[in-house]
Amino acid sequence: MSDPSEPAGPLDPAGPLDSVDSAAPAEAASQRFSPLHEAHLAAGASFTDFAGWQMPVRYTSDLAEHHAVRTAAGLFDLSHMAEIVVLGPAAAQGLDYALAGTPSAQAVGQAKYTLILSASGRVVDDVVVYRTGDDRFLIVANAANHESAADALRERLADFDANVYDESDDVALLAIQGPRAQQILLETPGFQIEGGHPDGSDVAERLGALKYYWSLAGLFRGQPVLVARTGYTGEDGFELYTSPDRAPELWDALLEAGAPHGLVPAGLASRDTLRLEAGMPLYGQELGLGTYPVQAGLGRVVNLSKTGDFVGRQATEEGPAADAWVLVGLVAEGKRAARSGYDIFGDAAPSDAAAPPIGIITSGALSPTLGHPVAMGYLGPRHARIGTVVSVDIRGKRLDYTVTELPFYRRKKN
Repeated sequence: MSDPSEPAGPLDPAGPLDSVDSAAPAEAASQRFSPLHEAHLAAGASFTDFAGWQMPVRYTSDLAEHHAVRTAAGLFDLSHMAEIVVLGPAAAQGLDYALAGTPSAQAVGQAKYTLILSASGRVVDDVVVYRTGDDRFLIVANAANHESAADALRERLADFDANVYDESDDVALLAIQGPRAQQILLETPGFQIEGGHPDGSDVAERLGALKYYWSLAGLFRGQPVLVARTGYTGEDGFELYTSPDRAPELWDALLEAGAPHGLVPAGLASRDTLRLEAGMPLYGQELGLGTYPVQAGLGRVVNLSKTGDFVGRQATEEGPAADAWVLVGLVAEGKRAARSGYDIFGDAAPSDAAAPPIGIITSGALSPTLGHPVAMGYLGPRHARIGTVVSVDIRGKRLDYTVTELPFYRRKKN
């Protein structure tokens, strides 16, 4: 059941990432810069304000960077993300209470996508949890939710024998994504796997054996690097967590090793179209403080079978109203794409011009890979069935969209 004191819609207001070009710059005093900022300037990047950070939105063109990731590889700077460490004998138990998932069931090295829920069962943030030791966990949160995620974890773990450390300022994050990412990482001079053969002869075997949503300890020129295989583009790839002072030389080494393979630096604009094609939700667009996980297709992420209470459990068990909007995929013909915030209607040519919208677009673009418009949005259950035709108001003209399964794009696996 819905709580009338909570927002009625699926999302709270938030700036859409597919409008990054028009984002207002932050005041100079509040701007934050990545440890790779000088490298981005040298590469000719255009910047946008994102959660108070000046981050590269593109280097050459959105399309070129998008296609590079799909066909070769792209290198992203994600140093604006928040990294929060939970350490102590009761860290696992405390996180079971604090989060929707069950971190206590993770093996060392394993990662899990999960949610921080409010007491009313809505999404405070979506995070990735790495178990990096028996009593140590790394939680990676969204930049826009840095403080709310850290505060929620501190409050919820206050009664457990565990400490919460915000280590965001001490971590830089690079992501190399694309079908040639593994080969490029293997050819990067100075990259090794910790505890491997001194001559590096087992790096290819161990990196190749790293499963999706697992991590291992690596080294770059003798300095620690956490190597993870998660990703947010629909392609294979790796995330590299390192110290801010070593990030520029790792960035340069990757680009140099990747140049013969087609690796390019890639910005937030291409990252947004890549994750949209892969049907991956973005906080502030598909997720927010007005969203129950089940509305966004993330009901499976909430582990109601785990023992004991967790924040948001009762509200999750009660669930949203039967007519609550749900997230769907939408496809269209032509080249005119719906964008975040556009209204969805039930008829392309309604007899009543004042008919209210039946849903809203949360993300949309002309898919660079597929060549036609794709979008994600919220609709009532009656209109959310696969194959249902609805219409979207695109600058005063109604265009047909068809409800379809997510994701729009799946990579071909070897």
